[in-house]
Amino acid sequence: MTPGAPLVVRVLPDVRGIDKTFDYLVPDKLRDQVRVGDQVRIDLHGRRVGAWIVAVDVEPPAGVGLKPLARWSSAGPPPDVVDAARWAAWRWAGTPQHLLATASPPTSVPPLPAASGVPASARPVGDDGVVVARIAPAGPLLDEVVAWHRGGQTLVVAPSIALARRLAVAHERAGLRVARYPRQWAIAAAGRCDVVVGARVTAWAPVPHLAAVVVVDEHDEAHHEERTPTWHARDVAVERARRAGVPCLLTSPCPSLEALGLGPERSPSRQDERAGWPIVDVVDRGEEDPRTRRSLVSDALARVLRSDRRIVCVLNTKGVARLLSCATCRTIARCERCEAAVAQGDDGLECARCGQRRPVVCTSCGASRMKALRPGVSRLRTELEAATGHAVAELTAATAHQGPTDARVVIGTEAALHQVREADLVAFLDLDAELLAPRYRAHEQAMGLLVRAARLVGDRAGGGRLLLQTELPQHPVVQAALLADPARLVHDERVRRAELGFPPAVAMAAVSGAGAEAFVATLPRPAGLEVLGPADGRWLVRAPDHGVLCDALDAAVRPSARVRVEVDPLRI
Repeated sequence: MTPGAPLVVRVLPDVRGIDKTFDYLVPDKLRDQVRVGDQVRIDLHGRRVGAWIVAVDVEPPAGVGLKPLARWSSAGPPPDVVDAARWAAWRWAGTPQHLLATASPPTSVPPLPAASGVPASARPVGDDGVVVARIAPAGPLLDEVVAWHRGGQTLVVAPSIALARRLAVAHERAGLRVARYPRQWAIAAAGRCDVVVGARVTAWAPVPHLAAVVVVDEHDEAHHEERTPTWHARDVAVERARRAGVPCLLTSPCPSLEALGLGPERSPSRQDERAGWPIVDVVDRGEEDPRTRRSLVSDALARVLRSDRRIVCVLNTKGVARLLSCATCRTIARCERCEAAVAQGDDGLECARCGQRRPVVCTSCGASRMKALRPGVSRLRTELEAATGHAVAELTAATAHQGPTDARVVIGTEAALHQVREADLVAFLDLDAELLAPRYRAHEQAMGLLVRAARLVGDRAGGGRLLLQTELPQHPVVQAALLADPARLVHDERVRRAELGFPPAVAMAAVSGAGAEAFVATLPRPAGLEVLGPADGRWLVRAPDHGVLCDALDAAVRPSARVRVEVDPLRI
């Protein structure tokens, strides 16, 4: 910067539909204040809008008269986060504005002094890269995360606010200064803390002395942003660690295939892992008397209900396709290719996961008549009340505003696992609805539900129990929980995904919306990229890796009509 010369900054307007940058003069009174990432106000096309500074001291185009910045608004994301936002906009087919808004402070922050403390580069952090730590549901999670602190600042990303609070307390008890994100955005940005901890959005926190990154429960879908761009906190955190050259720890009781592809897995001893799981009882509904199988209240469950234990019964019907069973032998109708549950269509049985079709014929006994299995939570609540002789609480996502319940027996969807504070036993009344759901991640998602339930009831030494009602007792997920060994899922799941052409064997995006057809029509077709669909108004774009996929999505022309591009969709 030449002394006395005009200072020019480049800004990105916070305006929908504008992806260009513009150059503005910096008034003398702001000359020593502006930084990359700061939020400012500018006059653009006759109106005043917000913007982010993306470059300072730039060479403006020749012969162009520049307007001055209208106003300085707030400190904003630092340069490394601005660069990460550009990358994420490409990686998840979005715009940098969406990511910069996510990374900006929730309220206006005055100019910050230079970050205090010792830079991460001055601390020995080792060369760990990405490490995947498998920690049992009741294992020493807090101790593992606190031990990962290497000096400088540690960035800790949790799947929920409740878990983030527990992690913050654990670090404070270890004598570390903690910034709870995003409320303490300024403290994190100034470097006046040892640990920055929070939920998903913390992946974008300003951390000037980044020395280590931790993502807790990386398998949890709460790390995935449902709004477009559909970024994932795990992948953002890993990328930030890679760019900073610092180690990254990914923890989970059941690591995802994506995580296992990022680095080596560190697992506990079989004795320690087994001790960190509750006792698991499997009720094989296929071996029961056909007369009792008509009800989801099995004999084993009825005996438990008559005890004085606090019980949560889970019947997760939301978002799960209808189950069919043979009217003769009651075998659940499953896809012969991918083993998902099939539904009855106009011309036979159809798999919603892989699209396979077949006639209405039972593969077990050859009968041609099917029976729909669609029990409801409300109907079962009445049945449970009859079995217990006491009132039973019903918990679903719609009842979350009512707060926790003191009822001894609760029935509900998976939302009940979030709303109940403690339980002695969790019973999955129809686990097959999860195991056979027509989603390519159904097995991982079912295992994640069992992990959440295991955390709720505690370990086997404390008497925690899970009761799994299923007609598939040999299913890999059931056996993994029974034996406290989630690793049993990995090989078969990886092979199945590769055979069916699902992530992480490939990179995938789902395109929908009124302008989806026009958008897909402009997609480049490099080698390896294929477009599937439309099906229910949605196209699937599949490529051998994210480089090919994201370059193609970036090159496609966005129509004026709405388009939703979901990269790495979780539920297809």
